[in-house]
Amino acid sequence: MLIKNTMKIIVCAMLFTSWSVQASPKIETWKTSSGAEVYYVHAPELPMVDMQVVFDAGSSRDGQMPGVAALTSGLLDQGAAGMDADAISKGFESLGAVFGSNAGYDSASVQLRSLTDESLLSAALENFKKVISKPDFPEDALERRRAQTLIGLQAKQQNPGALARDAFMSAVYQSHPYAQPSSGTEESVAAIKRKDIETFYKQYYVTKNAMVAIVGAVDRKQAEKIAEDVTSGLEQGEKAKALANVSALEKANKVFIEHPSAQTHILVGQPGVKRGDPDYFPLYVGNHVLGGGGMVSRLFAEVREKRGLSYSAYSYFSPMRFEGPFIAGLQTKTEQVDEALSVLMENINRYIETGPTEEELVASKKNITGGYPLRIDSNSKILNYVVVIGYYKLSLDYLDTFNANVDAVTIAQIKDAFTRRVTPDKLVTVMVGTPAEEPKEGP
Repeated sequence: MLIKNTMKIIVCAMLFTSWSVQASPKIETWKTSSGAEVYYVHAPELPMVDMQVVFDAGSSRDGQMPGVAALTSGLLDQGAAGMDADAISKGFESLGAVFGSNAGYDSASVQLRSLTDESLLSAALENFKKVISKPDFPEDALERRRAQTLIGLQAKQQNPGALARDAFMSAVYQSHPYAQPSSGTEESVAAIKRKDIETFYKQYYVTKNAMVAIVGAVDRKQAEKIAEDVTSGLEQGEKAKALANVSALEKANKVFIEHPSAQTHILVGQPGVKRGDPDYFPLYVGNHVLGGGGMVSRLFAEVREKRGLSYSAYSYFSPMRFEGPFIAGLQTKTEQVDEALSVLMENINRYIETGPTEEELVASKKNITGGYPLRIDSNSKILNYVVVIGYYKLSLDYLDTFNANVDAVTIAQIKDAFTRRVTPDKLVTVMVGTPAEEPKEGP
């Protein structure tokens, strides 16, 4: 009970501990003796440490078995080194530690948060090490997780937003791995065997295919020891092979999925920008004006405020290892689909041609830079940035120069970037909803 109460006090204290009073956190980097890259930030304000071990083992590595990356990640803490899921869970909870794992398109990560008291941290790290280096992948746990995944996939069929997202990614990325849903399909998940998961784990959960990120009240020497220790049980292996690039779309494509929903869900977009792309800041700042600024964006104003066609309208770039999607979207009544889509496209086209006004650009820059301190006001938020910087090989001064890069964006740069990166005549349009009634002929 004392450990849990201490953890609660520290978590509450985190809400009032801000990095905004100093320069952006200093990131140090090195490699473990077995080849894992390490990124570290010393954060002594609270007696805690947050860490992630990240593997190039996301769903883009699924190959012919969509869903295997997600299953592998989800089963790590379901049995390891002879311990069952309950023993693993209680082992962390009894120490006041928090464990987590997840898999996305590009990577899979395993996370640990622990107090830095030597006895507690040592035990938490030992449990963590067993989970990532000695998973048992019990057959009964696999069947439970498979059943849960299948229920989720079946539920997705009743969710028009999820259907639209999957159809959009499939239409935009075609033969590229990003086209496959991360959670897999009912057919693929049903066919995955325990040996497939073991094979995936052995190939991708290795030190040469990993990075370690550490943020907390441990000094450099302690961080080096932690990184060496938690990766020492992994095989050295090899770095995952490079994947094919995303192909540009050759023509526009419209996809309609009939679904008995109250509103039609609309997504419009194409491959956008990758991490570290020179166009990132002009696109990011420019999109804040177009559809990323919430209630002060053009799409929101034109679609909702002026015409009442949708509760909200938005756009965003989602950078990934390759060109992640540019998406503009809204939901509207079936009888308003044509008008809403027309307004959406008119505003995208107009914005590409004219870019933002000076007033819009200044307001967006102030909004972005003004909110910057909130993005790094806790160890966990800093850790997420450190992971992105390390995994995607961004400059170590990325956080230091973020606001300066935002402020340096010009209207000309935004127009140039949008003209080259968003091509209206090649956009994918996905609609999920009830077909509009055909107009009745007169007598």
